[in-house]
Amino acid sequence: MEAVLYVSHGSRKKQAKEEAIHFLNLVQRQVNCELSHICFLELADPDVLEGIRKLVEKGADRIVIIPVLLLSAGHYFKDIPHEMEKAESIYPDISITYGQTLGVQERITDVLVDRLKELPTEMDESANVLLVGRGSRHPDTKTSIEWIAGVLREKGRIQQIQTCYLAALSPRFPDAFEESLSNYSKTIVVPYLWFTGLLYDSLEKSVANAKEKGHHVYLASYLNDHPNMVQSLVDRVNQALSKGVEEERIVK
Repeated sequence: MEAVLYVSHGSRKKQAKEEAIHFLNLVQRQVNCELSHICFLELADPDVLEGIRKLVEKGADRIVIIPVLLLSAGHYFKDIPHEMEKAESIYPDISITYGQTLGVQERITDVLVDRLKELPTEMDESANVLLVGRGSRHPDTKTSIEWIAGVLREKGRIQQIQTCYLAALSPRFPDAFEESLSNYSKTIVVPYLWFTGLLYDSLEKSVANAKEKGHHVYLASYLNDHPNMVQSLVDRVNQALSKGVEEERIVK
């Protein structure tokens, strides 16, 4: 029996786990696979091995691992494959295959445009937009965020946009944020984050502190369960399931 294991990042924040589960329930309803389970890479339970164990106990002999990640970096290339290797040593007779992250897609940038439209301010020449990525040492991360910024500039008709990061890469958000507050009359922070969590909380705190000091600053919502996000992951799951079928035919 074929099964899908959704591997979300995980967070210490309860709401983040709840949002991820809600989102993945939406995805599961649109995927034609009877057996599936949700697990987390870190900071929340169940973990990957527990998720695989539960699927095997329910009769799965082919498991497709779906990384619930925006971009391909350390978690995608190292952490999840490491867990898969552990599982393969425990369950040598189980076929375990791997899907792709969402990657850069224009329809995800459209979500950012919608998040900007939700804000109670105009996108005029006085505004500086800070696109905030999580950050990673993988070389593709900066290229991807800069590509997203370029598309967002065009689609959102933004005159001034800068990229910054919460970890690993420069410029870091605190530095870019302070510079923007000093040089622009309005700052709009746009997080490239899927769900809430401690990172989003830190952005909220920075924006609130700036507002208390009299700055005109706004924080857009994270991507969450926008229909484009749901469809993007549904497509990745279907691609992974189709790939698994083709590989099985080749082996036979």
